[in-house]
Amino acid sequence: MAAEAQPLLGRDRGGGQARSGAASSQELCIDQAVVFIEDAINYRSIYHRMDAGSLWLYRWYYSNLYQRVLSFTIFLILALAFVEFPSSFTRTADVRYRSQPWEPPCGLTETIEAFCLLVFLVDFSVKSYLVGQPQLQENLWLLSYFVVLVVSVVDWIISVSLTCEEPLRVRRSLRPFFLMQNSSMMKKTLKCLRWSLPEMASVGLLLTIHLCLFTIIGMLIFSSDEKDEAQNQERLAYFRDLPEALTSLFILLTTSNNPDVMIPAYSQNRAYALFFIIFTLIGSLFLMNLLTAIIYSQFRGYLMKSLQTSLFRRRLGARAAYEVLASTAGLAGATPEAVGVNPENFLRVLQKTQLDKIHKQAIMQKVHSYGGRPLLADEFQKLFDEVDKGVIKEVPPMPQYQSPFLQSAQFLFSNQYFDYLGNLIALGNFLSICVFLVLDSKLLPEERDDFVLEILDYVFVLYYLLEMLLKLFALGLRGYLFYCGNVFDGFLTIVLLVLEISTLVIYRLPNSVWKPKQFGSLSLWDMTRLVNTLIVFRFLRVIPNVKPIAMVTSTILGLVQNFKSFGGILVVTYYVFAIIGINLFQGIIVPPGNSSLAPDNSSAVCGSFEQLDYWSNNFDDFAAALITLWNVMVVNNWQVLLEAYQRYSGPWSMVYFVLWWLVSSVIWINLFLALLLENFVHRWDPGSYKQLLVGNQKINYQMSVELMFRDILEEPKEEELIEKLHKHPHLQLCR
Repeated sequence: MAAEAQPLLGRDRGGGQARSGAASSQELCIDQAVVFIEDAINYRSIYHRMDAGSLWLYRWYYSNLYQRVLSFTIFLILALAFVEFPSSFTRTADVRYRSQPWEPPCGLTETIEAFCLLVFLVDFSVKSYLVGQPQLQENLWLLSYFVVLVVSVVDWIISVSLTCEEPLRVRRSLRPFFLMQNSSMMKKTLKCLRWSLPEMASVGLLLTIHLCLFTIIGMLIFSSDEKDEAQNQERLAYFRDLPEALTSLFILLTTSNNPDVMIPAYSQNRAYALFFIIFTLIGSLFLMNLLTAIIYSQFRGYLMKSLQTSLFRRRLGARAAYEVLASTAGLAGATPEAVGVNPENFLRVLQKTQLDKIHKQAIMQKVHSYGGRPLLADEFQKLFDEVDKGVIKEVPPMPQYQSPFLQSAQFLFSNQYFDYLGNLIALGNFLSICVFLVLDSKLLPEERDDFVLEILDYVFVLYYLLEMLLKLFALGLRGYLFYCGNVFDGFLTIVLLVLEISTLVIYRLPNSVWKPKQFGSLSLWDMTRLVNTLIVFRFLRVIPNVKPIAMVTSTILGLVQNFKSFGGILVVTYYVFAIIGINLFQGIIVPPGNSSLAPDNSSAVCGSFEQLDYWSNNFDDFAAALITLWNVMVVNNWQVLLEAYQRYSGPWSMVYFVLWWLVSSVIWINLFLALLLENFVHRWDPGSYKQLLVGNQKINYQMSVELMFRDILEEPKEEELIEKLHKHPHLQLCR
């Protein structure tokens, strides 16, 4: 008996191991499906390792905690530029009054930077491991990531070994790369720019030909002629030689020196105006706007390509999840005829997936509508269209009161006409402030009578407090906080109330001969100004009640999330050019006390850098460099900066400023306009608001950009998806 029991025991143990292996294999398929669905939802690539340990590491890498740590590290290493030498910790950037800034001791910022580089090294290592060596060798962004890390570490070692006295820090210019490589949208934007470069270069060539042609014509027209005083004045001022003539017309292309460049000749003979008008019409109004049209056209094509790629990634991730879940049906003993995904297995996967509750409920409702039968591939794909629907939250229910009087009061104070009354009161408050500003504009603070204004402030603030309490009574706390306008009003009302109580405690009750002395750091006039400033901000509450303004405002706020990538590109360009500007121009702007100019600038030429007191426009620290670049990007009076830096550092400095103008004013702003136009066209579509069924409740939602174009985009073919899945280097299907 014992001898016979041995094989039975062995068979039982073998059967248990088989069942255990099948269970673990099924659990692995469930985890794979979870990751594939999360990849599909976030439009991520599915080409990464798929074993159990790698799946855990992959989900940890994309967890909110790790991504926040990585984002903070990127912010930290970029912010070091404000602290490192040359430090921006001074009250003013004016070279005449700037004090010696605090400089961090050697090793402080280097230690923080070492921590950041260590985080990036971990980030690169995890990414490289997850994608595998074959994918790593084909991924240019990851290879560039490695090169930037190596250069940064080597430069950091050199900096520490030289006790922070090195003349140049190469790694500072490379820091924006860490921001770019962490944003897929920024990568796509750069790809769009790369696609647009040939067309932009063709327009740039036309602009160059146009500029050179009119430069030569201008020098011929305004050549020296003693008999023509107009020609001689124009030549001496703007057409003295070829570089100066080219610079004058190039600045006129941005209309910054218009009409100054035309006035000397036009004052003597009105016919000379035709030369400048024709130049501006062709260059500024035709060719520059043509460049805008080309960038918009290329961006529209880029947007469609990007959405098509995103749709393919969504379908590929969903198809991969379908394949592994269909494999689990086979392991569970389903017959070959039962093709599809078992709804119970899918619901298990859905519970593990990182997705908000509303969308989970919508997908579950759709699954239940199929009656418990296996989900086919088409049906499985359409489940995830629900994720693109941005849910608009429903208004919380109002409190229930039994008393008829309280019900009538609730109806009255929750009515929109009560809001209109509040807007009217806010308008009256705003107008009263305007009246007192006009009356007090010619008086010194100590000569002003603040009695009436302070009394009015007390009255209006008490009304705002009463309005807030009545709305809380009518709507309830949740209902009141549901509206952003109420939160805005309530916060400002509380701040205003605290300020008015503080004023009352310090300066007592106002009276007709009220001239109190100053107590503490703020005078009565300072506190009144602060109160009235907040009241002016509170006046913005009227915007949602003016429908045309409200539509524009809501559209702009909705576009903020789409502007992240373009804002990131702007941060990168500003950062790189600011660092380069510091390396090129730091310390070249000399304050008047150390030059031949008198402190009062009486000997400076009218309209020059010195006469206009532009001393704060310098590259002596990172913050000052950013402001200088901003002033050049706006191009108003930028010829003053060009002329000054040519005098202080040489004619080659113009190359730097022209490149910055091309990147910021020409390329980035036009790209920004393209995005703005594209989003406005589609967000104002009245069909972008529909309803989403969750259980028995219909919830309003706003269609995302992906869902707006879903009818236009081409659905991937089944053969393409299967072919891509077969090329997956790490996926082994369970069936």
